[in-house]
Amino acid sequence: MTKLHLGLTPWNFSNLSAHSLCDQAQFAEECGYQSLWLPENHFGESALPDPLTLLAAVAGVTKTIKLGTTSYLLTLRNPLQAAEQVAVFDQMSGGRLILGVGRGYAPEMLRAFHVPVAEKRRIFAWTLDIMRRAWAGEAVTLDNEPENAIKVYPRPAQQPEPPIWVAAFGPKALAQAGGLGLPYLSSPMESLGTLRENYAQHQAAAVAAGVTPPEVLPLMRTVFVSRDTSECQRLRELLTAQADNSRLQDGESIDDWTIIGEPSFVRERVQEYQQSLGMTHMIATRIRLGGLQEPMLRASVALLAETLDGL
Repeated sequence: MTKLHLGLTPWNFSNLSAHSLCDQAQFAEECGYQSLWLPENHFGESALPDPLTLLAAVAGVTKTIKLGTTSYLLTLRNPLQAAEQVAVFDQMSGGRLILGVGRGYAPEMLRAFHVPVAEKRRIFAWTLDIMRRAWAGEAVTLDNEPENAIKVYPRPAQQPEPPIWVAAFGPKALAQAGGLGLPYLSSPMESLGTLRENYAQHQAAAVAAGVTPPEVLPLMRTVFVSRDTSECQRLRELLTAQADNSRLQDGESIDDWTIIGEPSFVRERVQEYQQSLGMTHMIATRIRLGGLQEPMLRASVALLAETLDGL
């Protein structure tokens, strides 16, 4: 079995200053985490519209940890400018980028950017194709006019391109990701049962397209670990009462989409994901509850790395 790659998202999203993010990233790197991830979202009070800018600050104070986007939204970007921005970031970080790309799922967000909702998969594929060809050194054009073709510089530090993962929801998006032969990055809200079906669809789409299914199988999970059993139980009850997880099927519960418990429980549960799904990368995401104390969350981050050491 492949050794588990352990990543995480920041546990404190209430402060998105460079100082806070850099402090969290440095702590994660010291604990042995191998990647730090930021999403992209727009227009809400907690919007995070430009993850690469924030990760650039982190790149300057860390040395080895990979820096990832869970959803760099290609539908919102000019392909040439996106190719340049990603390449610049990969260069300045020393080739540490893992580029998770997405289409965007909120119709109101797409409409705000004048992106036709029904065209989002086509625009996504078009944008990604131009970016990849540009990184490979090909002269590219947005209008199919050969005289307008140009070469994009710089090229990414990772050649021919950074690792690309595709955030996907639903059968059409899974089929598109599989047909591209790229790893599929799931939502942290989906249950283990749903994930089994999704990964099977993704692999089948790769086979149908005549491409090799990717060996990388990443997974995002809401994780909290503590030796305090009463604290774990309190968080489980709070999440059960407050989390609106519409992705759960009848009969599924908190344990189907989170991993919350003592070290032995957490380690066994992660091993189950490895054995059941073939998970190669786990990204531990924050608990979406307000009012949790930062020292408690930081302690969980440290204990999780210790708990999963050697898997």
